[in-house]
Amino acid sequence: MFRMISLCMMLCCCNGLALAEKVENRWAASYALEANGHYEQAAALMVPEMSSGEASEFALLRYGWLNYLQGNYNDAIRAYGRALKRNQRSVDARLGIALPLLAQQRWREARKYLLQVLDQSPYDYTAHIRLMICEEGLRQWKQLQVHAQNIAAHYPTDTTVLIYLARAYAWQGVTEKAKSAYRRVLIRNTLNIEATRFLAK
Repeated sequence: MFRMISLCMMLCCCNGLALAEKVENRWAASYALEANGHYEQAAALMVPEMSSGEASEFALLRYGWLNYLQGNYNDAIRAYGRALKRNQRSVDARLGIALPLLAQQRWREARKYLLQVLDQSPYDYTAHIRLMICEEGLRQWKQLQVHAQNIAAHYPTDTTVLIYLARAYAWQGVTEKAKSAYRRVLIRNTLNIEATRFLAK
């Protein structure tokens, strides 16, 4: 009897280890497939993980990301939305859902999620950059200018924010200020093509 119980425990333990190894291999295989550009196959490996379990939220986020990389924007939005329902505090899900919305030029919808992130974390760099993309898409040049000026003060070494500032000035016809912003870009990145071309005009 004791031997039978011990044997059962051993079999259960072995089965548990085999399952754990299989799950671990699934994640490793998914990362390897992504690294080689096989996004669809990488996403397929996430499907069994998405419904339940401690990694389900992350699996949904990853599934959303992999669908975004494939250009399956609506599938990506749905996956990020499911992740957000699972965790209403998720900054990652809100930033994630904004990506396919930006790709579809759904500027106002993306803006809504990015502002939610900034309500939680006022100086989240990624949210600010993506919000600037929305402002550019909506051609809100004055708003973009003020926004970029503010964020440039918080991230003084950053090039991307200064590029948006320069574009905002350029589109408003404030050429000297646009040139000044582009010169600041070149101090930080001497090979920036956009700044070089603008200043060569």
